[in-house]
Amino acid sequence: MDFPCDDNVLVGLTHADDAGVYRVSDDVALIQTVDFFTPVVENPRDFGRIAAANALSDVYAMGGVPKTAMNLVAFPSKQMDLSVLRMIIQGGIDILHQSGTVLMGGHSIEDTEIKYGLSVTGFVHPDRILTNANPRPGDCLVLTKPLGTGIMSTAARAGLVPEDLYTKLVKQMAELNKAPAEIMTRFNISACTDITGFGLLGHLAEMIHGTGTGICLGANQIPVMEKAAEFADMGLVPAAAYNNRDFRQGMVTFDEAVNRSTRDILFDPQTSGGLLLAVHPDDAKALVRDLTAGGVKCAALIGSVTPGPEETIVIHPSHS
Repeated sequence: MDFPCDDNVLVGLTHADDAGVYRVSDDVALIQTVDFFTPVVENPRDFGRIAAANALSDVYAMGGVPKTAMNLVAFPSKQMDLSVLRMIIQGGIDILHQSGTVLMGGHSIEDTEIKYGLSVTGFVHPDRILTNANPRPGDCLVLTKPLGTGIMSTAARAGLVPEDLYTKLVKQMAELNKAPAEIMTRFNISACTDITGFGLLGHLAEMIHGTGTGICLGANQIPVMEKAAEFADMGLVPAAAYNNRDFRQGMVTFDEAVNRSTRDILFDPQTSGGLLLAVHPDDAKALVRDLTAGGVKCAALIGSVTPGPEETIVIHPSHS
């Protein structure tokens, strides 16, 4: 297809990036993104918070600051009380206040299924844009949130997640990536993305596609939510994880010592997941230290970018 474009499009449709970026001056570029989905938790306000955090994350992943947002709503108003919709929108507003983002309006439609999210616009200096497509050989990989939200949500729907862990699950999914986005500006970052529906391995595959580089991961260093491996062993793995595996398995090589539950977790689709940062090796330890000190408690060095094999992700139990 012949997509409309012009010379001010700095990040467009040529690579599967987190958002589009359009230059408006020598000092300012607009980041534009949109995201919405069906409820992932039962509480309407929590759902609104999670959906809003998820939408804002794309701006943070591009190195920008979110500024304005518009609601996107599908709601069965003939079958459900409007108080539910008010709670969803209030949850989104809660997160917009936290991020310093202004709500400008929105659009709603009648639908048989609830859907909610945001269209978000952010600002970034044209020289400070981060994409998911420029990792350098030798860079270290840092992840800011533990994996497992897809598996944990599946287990929660089966009534198997204890209340304390469910509270942690909701809190993690509603947590903004604002803090790590601010901290990473102090370091030599070459690439960044947020981990969402394609899972960690799917987003890593996008990061190295067409770059001539590969990835080496240490499975034991990757942060994972409590009991996620146990639930994966029980078969409580969302169908999308298997779709992710089928799509990317040609790029992935597992050491035989990496067990099945860990493999499932690495393909697990995340909701409002953490940032994945490719950072110069001289900055890696300091970045993790500052993230931890800044409240990003699960930040971890999980692997590195390699000069090859090209477009191959190798997972060992540990990474030196």
